[in-house]
Amino acid sequence: MGQVKLVKPNKRRQFLTSSAVGLAAAPLIVGAQTATLPIVKWRMTSSFPKSLDTIFSATEVIAKRVDTATGGKFKIQVFAAGEIVPALQALDAVQNKTVECAHTAPYFYFGKDPTFAFGCAVPFGMNARHQNAWMYHGGGMALMREFYQRYNIIHFPAGNTGAQMGGWFRKEIKTVADLKGLKFRVGGFAGRVLAKLGVVPTQIAASDIYPSLERGQIDAAEWVGPYDDEKLGFHKVAKNYYYPGWWEGGPELDLFINQDAWKALPTEYQAILEAACAEANVSMLAKYDALNPAALRRLVVDHQVQLRPFSREILTACWFAANEVYAEESIKNMQFKKIYDQWKIFRDDQVLWSRVAERSFDHFMAGAGKLKR
Repeated sequence: MGQVKLVKPNKRRQFLTSSAVGLAAAPLIVGAQTATLPIVKWRMTSSFPKSLDTIFSATEVIAKRVDTATGGKFKIQVFAAGEIVPALQALDAVQNKTVECAHTAPYFYFGKDPTFAFGCAVPFGMNARHQNAWMYHGGGMALMREFYQRYNIIHFPAGNTGAQMGGWFRKEIKTVADLKGLKFRVGGFAGRVLAKLGVVPTQIAASDIYPSLERGQIDAAEWVGPYDDEKLGFHKVAKNYYYPGWWEGGPELDLFINQDAWKALPTEYQAILEAACAEANVSMLAKYDALNPAALRRLVVDHQVQLRPFSREILTACWFAANEVYAEESIKNMQFKKIYDQWKIFRDDQVLWSRVAERSFDHFMAGAGKLKR
């Protein structure tokens, strides 16, 4: 058994800044600390099915860490999408106190207000590292929480998939003209951007994508990336796999918590839950990065999938269409504009910095295996 670690209330900030990796390696044992604290039982709904183990596992990471760190006194029971409410009603369930919290993708609620998308991903936005930088140290957390207050929720970053793929297409897409009339399972901001180029967007839950694609009700669909997409079997009904998913450079998954439920928690439990979310945020991205390479290789080699990049013409047209959408929304939605104006400056600075070191390193490494003396 590891050394007992007590976390005093006045040490909350030091506790929160502990490495999430360290938490995973050495579970907190705080029985003495929580001995006088109440027993709390919560329910968490996920917007994802258990079969998508990489995303769904974030809920299990959170629940397990909270349970262990409180000596079993704070328990969170996890439910998959559809077990309490449908996938896209997770926010409503937290608002109306059907559940205390939900693990979800904020951009699912684009229809309520496009501002939600900044909490997850927007077209030509940030990658996972940029998103974390903005949320934790660039003012993003405060901006999003100000917005979320009107929905009676508080949030914590609790996962990221990393840059996603552009999706599965029944036919090859070479030019902007090929997009006209295309029925594409893509939601939120991406759908609104692509609609400017003639695409017919639709947003449907993960479980409904395969049958819709198989029956020809849609012509194309995007989900996440190789590992999840292989599990969902899209390669069986569409062989053209495009990249990159320019609308999801680093989509953040959040834990939405009802504000009243959050305020009722002892501060020690709040600190533990916040740290558990940080662990889930690190763990999910690491898991996707570990699993995607082999899955992509299987798709291409074993399943004969055609891996294709979006053409420069298509990416350029989408870039200009996205900026038109941003301008239009900023005129009519002041909350959106407030976040967008700050977010854009931060994103542009992050891209410049990434070009100096990260991109240069990645570019060299991509070709290093072919070098010969």
